[in-house]
Amino acid sequence: MTSTTEQIRACLAHLSPLILEIQDDSAQHRNHPGAREGGGHYRVRIVAEAFRHRSRLEAHRMVHTALGSLMSKEIHALQLDVQIPRV
Repeated sequence: MTSTTEQIRACLAHLSPLILEIQDDSAQHRNHPGAREGGGHYRVRIVAEAFRHRSRLEAHRMVHTALGSLMSKEIHALQLDVQIPRV
């Protein structure tokens, strides 16, 4: 069975990330108000050339679009940090 972390990594692979860090914080938020069964909390840091010349909002939308149905099923909350590579 594929873990949600592996699914997130696979969904973002097309962005050719130079850095992709995924942290599963689900255990810390298990009793969080509004948390639902089966939906985890994740922190994702992604540095990708695909974000160059895009606003932070556009980069966030690209990631949310790539994650698609995971956002409504496996992911309850996502703390996202998008960055362009430094030259």
